[in-house]
Amino acid sequence: MQFVAINLLIPGYQLLQIVFLTLMVNARHLFYGLSLIDKFRDLGRKKGYMIFALTDETYSLLCAKNPPNGVDRQWFYFFICLLDQCYWILGCTTGAIIGSFLRFNTKGIDFAMTALFVVIFLDLWQSTKNNLTALIGIAASVFALLIFGAENFLLPAMVLILIFLTLTRKTMENNLPKGETKQC
Repeated sequence: MQFVAINLLIPGYQLLQIVFLTLMVNARHLFYGLSLIDKFRDLGRKKGYMIFALTDETYSLLCAKNPPNGVDRQWFYFFICLLDQCYWILGCTTGAIIGSFLRFNTKGIDFAMTALFVVIFLDLWQSTKNNLTALIGIAASVFALLIFGAENFLLPAMVLILIFLTLTRKTMENNLPKGETKQC
């Protein structure tokens, strides 16, 4: 939302528009959370913080990395979340301080979020053998884009993805190759 917030400060945006846009941008966390239910199930008191600290980068690491042999799984996941949150806070604070002294044209930097999601997607694609969930996401997004247009496709795409993943969850879990653990 940080990348979108500046545009929302422009006069003309109404509170309801801002609330709806914030909900849409952050709705991806619903999908992140659903796919991490099993990983977070037995985290005890750490679970609340893990949910709070979930970011795109953290999600990618939690899905792609397993604890090394001899390392406690709960603490491994906890420190991924903690360090990512610390990096995020430190980076934002440093950026705000330095940005207040430096002036430069930011035109063209809007590709950063798209690039971030492409990198996360490709990393997850390469780390799994069965990419059915990714294909469901792509198909639902393309379908919603064609039907609802570029301005209105996000919510229908997310609803379609949620429906398809919910309907196929048990089948996908039962069809995992022998020895492969469930991915995010």
